[in-house]
Amino acid sequence: MKPIRIITPTGHLGTTPLEKGSFERGCAQRPDYIIADSGSADIGPYPLGADRPASSEVWQRHDLEAMLVAARKLGIPMIIGSASDTGTNRGVDQYVRLIKEIAAQHKLAPFKLAAVYSEVPVSDLIHRVQAGETIAGLNGRPTADLALLKRTDRVVAVMGVEPIRAVLRDGADVIIAGRSGDCAIFAAPILNAGGGEADAYFCGKAMECASFCGEPFMGKETILGRVDSEGVFLTAMHPAQRCTPASVASHAMYERLNPFREYVPGGFLDMSRCRYEQVDEKTTRVTGQTFVADAETWIKLEGAGKVAERALFILGIRDPYTIANLDRAIDWTKGKLAERFGPVGGTYDVFYHDYGRGAVMGEMEPTPAKSPLEVGIVVEVTCDDAARAEVICHIAAKNLFYARLPDVKGTAGTAAIMSDEVLHARPAYEWTLNHIIKAKDQSEFFSTRFETIHA
Repeated sequence: MKPIRIITPTGHLGTTPLEKGSFERGCAQRPDYIIADSGSADIGPYPLGADRPASSEVWQRHDLEAMLVAARKLGIPMIIGSASDTGTNRGVDQYVRLIKEIAAQHKLAPFKLAAVYSEVPVSDLIHRVQAGETIAGLNGRPTADLALLKRTDRVVAVMGVEPIRAVLRDGADVIIAGRSGDCAIFAAPILNAGGGEADAYFCGKAMECASFCGEPFMGKETILGRVDSEGVFLTAMHPAQRCTPASVASHAMYERLNPFREYVPGGFLDMSRCRYEQVDEKTTRVTGQTFVADAETWIKLEGAGKVAERALFILGIRDPYTIANLDRAIDWTKGKLAERFGPVGGTYDVFYHDYGRGAVMGEMEPTPAKSPLEVGIVVEVTCDDAARAEVICHIAAKNLFYARLPDVKGTAGTAAIMSDEVLHARPAYEWTLNHIIKAKDQSEFFSTRFETIHA
């Protein structure tokens, strides 16, 4: 195969700005491609369901500008996956607009742009289920039925390599892709160059989060990946960072139910026999990975739907007696809410997130605090009506001031408020789809639009 060199400056474009120093060092290595992922399910279901970016357009533009100007100067393709956090049609169109604006600003020579869309109409999935198709749940989720689909506001299909390979073959200089598998955007050009599936997907798996595969930990620094007949090579571009067998192997296991498998449309990458070897101070070579092909093609679907409006109130408790009896105080306040608004969990719900006493890990906390000095509480109310949520939230928080506990003789109150106001939060969304659907090929759920960009 022809050796392929790829740089990636960020594991999630736009969340915070990429570091230009290591990016410029990466560009000086004369890479064949500049590639970055721009989305994630880690940000929760709200951005997908509401179809709003989680990242600021200021930083999205910052990263796109650095990458586009460098790619056009080097005369190499640039690939962006999962545009604007969610990979919805809105995200793709937003990034296409930004690319046009940046090209005009820098008076770039004409180039060919491919927009690859991945949003799937919910109505289409409803028709498929009605026709007898199966949308199978992942990780213990049940098969999707009509009721689940009707709770879903927006769906994206997660593309594999084939839609990206196709537009590269058609001469795309810039690719703005919808929701994409993390490693697919890296694997596609390697496969087009004649690389094997195992090396292509491993390179993508290692590079998906950029400098997360190096040590010491640094975010938003550039990594150089090289694939040739000798294996996959990962090199850190920051002067103080290295890619080591430990750092690359640990990232290969990152975010996996099975630390040795990476599932993609058409099969899975098997990393159980990988060999990691330090070949110079900053570079690790990886060999031994294999690819196991599936007989059928399954495409992952991600979907989200709105649950309720939300309201928040923030307060703190310093009184040791109240902290020791906090569960009783919360139960009392919930009882008062039920008297006025009906049972909790009916037409509304209330949550007391008590930071300092297990708010992060909850029942999974391995070392629960025995007697915290103080506890911060975020009261969260969900309800289908925003005004009602505000009223309930205010009482749900203020009742902690008046919780009737045994042996309390004082009247000064037991809580301190950060600000005497209810904070209006974004609506609550839920993940409805983490499912797979059988496809006739990897391109079935995706569409492409080409455009020549003239500055």
